[in-house]
Amino acid sequence: MMPALVLLAAVAALTAHTVVNATAWLRRPDAGPVEVTEAVAVLLPLRDEADRVTPCLRALLAQRGVPELRIVVLDDGSTDGTAEVVRAVAGDDPRVTLLTGVAPPPGWLGKPHACWQLATRTGPAPTVLAFVDADVVLTPYAVAAAVTGLRAAGATLLSPYPRILVRTAADRLVQPLLQWLWLTFLPLRAMERSPRPSLAAAGGQFLVVDRAGYLRAGGHAAVADRVLEDIELARAVKRSGGRIALADGSRLAACRMYESWPQLRDGYTKSLWASFGHPAAAAVVVALLLLLYTAPPLVAAGALVAGAPVPAGLALAAYLLGVTGRAVSARATGGRAWPDALAHPVSVVVLGWLTLRSYHLRKRRRLTWRGRPVG
Repeated sequence: MMPALVLLAAVAALTAHTVVNATAWLRRPDAGPVEVTEAVAVLLPLRDEADRVTPCLRALLAQRGVPELRIVVLDDGSTDGTAEVVRAVAGDDPRVTLLTGVAPPPGWLGKPHACWQLATRTGPAPTVLAFVDADVVLTPYAVAAAVTGLRAAGATLLSPYPRILVRTAADRLVQPLLQWLWLTFLPLRAMERSPRPSLAAAGGQFLVVDRAGYLRAGGHAAVADRVLEDIELARAVKRSGGRIALADGSRLAACRMYESWPQLRDGYTKSLWASFGHPAAAAVVVALLLLLYTAPPLVAAGALVAGAPVPAGLALAAYLLGVTGRAVSARATGGRAWPDALAHPVSVVVLGWLTLRSYHLRKRRRLTWRGRPVG
């Protein structure tokens, strides 16, 4: 009975932390009408995004509350007519500049290099840079609200995490883990206050930075070879003396990250090894996640079969607390809570498999993304 009690206590503590993060410490920028007076450049890196850039770009053109808005687009070696789609959507709008990217030099990965080209080829007027991915669709006041949130937080970098759109069973199993992991395990208040680079998190889908602070941190040149360039940029900002902040951006932006299971699988596979670092650390983390969130329903079932109702009840309570934490995370970030949260143990198993696959393919130097090697 004691192991089941310890398991219950651990899951209860983590779920309580999820609740505190979600209800007390997570910033939520005002999505209503708001206006900023400073110049802002929205930077959009594109590589073979002809099929999905149109909603993103139209949303950028519809931004309000930013009188001095520039939209700078980089075509990063696309072969599917992305640049032509951009020209057709933007028309002769003077706010839009389309740049042609160059191939990343040795030592650079594609995404950091594209972002760095955008940041350094934008004119000197903007004081804020907003990086947006092609799969993100912003609400009309999203940029103004994010910039206002950046200044209100006194931060150099603000990451307003979008609402993740889910459609398939794979989406519903895996995608909500992104928000759940950082709401459950990341001390948000300490992350904002502490200067330690190790306490940093960010999402590159929608990222707003003070330009001067970005350049002081070295910008994307400081993270040229990093797969998780968003998190590493946040760490670089901290190393340079800046502050970072996370925010719930579910009312500001929506993101459909992957269109199919192969895309989702390969997207996570390319980066999970970088999230955990050393394989031994990954093994420990995955083992703990499986113990805390996958084992309880199995233990409950086994204990019932063995005629041990008390351990079964404790294990069932641990499972239900894990489900509660997942549901709280979903509610706090605009996600789908029910009945998806009930499958949380299966989600953790899938995450463990994706992590194993990530290390396996990296060891064999077979990780690629959009036709370029990774890791």
